[in-house]
Order: sequence, then C-alpha cells, then structure tokens
Amino acid sequence: MPAAPLPKDEIERRLREVPGWTLEGDRITRTYRLPSHFAAAALTVHVARIQDELNHHSDLTLGYNTVALSVNSHDAGGRVTEKDLALAAAVEDVAPGHGAE
Repeated sequence: MPAAPLPKDEIERRLREVPGWTLEGDRITRTYRLPSHFAAAALTVHVARIQDELNHHSDLTLGYNTVALSVNSHDAGGRVTEKDLALAAAVEDVAPGHGAE
C-alpha cells in the first residue's frame, strides 16, 4: 500500500519536532556539519543502517565534514509522507552522538 502524502501545513508543523530539517519543494532536507571527515563518514554509515532498518532511503551525500540528506516517498508520487518524517527523527536521534551540528 502506497504511503499517503501529507499536507504542507502538517509537514511544516511536524518539522518543528526535528530542528534543522526544512521543506524544499516536495522533499525534506538537512545538512549536518561534523568535526571531521571520519565523523561524517561514521554518521553516513549509521544513517545507511537506519535506512535499511526502516526500509526507506534518502539521497545521502558525504562531504569532507558534512552529511546531507534529502528525502521524499517515491510510492507517494515524490511527496513527503510519515515515512520521511520518521526517518528524519531517527537520524536526529543519532546525529549528536557523532558530533553533528
């Protein structure tokens, strides 16, 4: 069963629960700055594991000391769903442990 897209006002309200995440078009995005390239790589691996556990995957970009995520739900026509917000919340839970800001 495809995920149901959320209305824009609901997305914006829910994003207040995951600081740093923003709505850009039909995606939610966040860029983390980390203390080193190794810390950024470790966060990337941790996020990849979370995505596999949730069976929901973002566009994930590793920079020198940054990690950027951008996500929406393909099965909802490329719109934001509950699955995207759950992924954002799960990443927010682990990012500080890697020194992410």
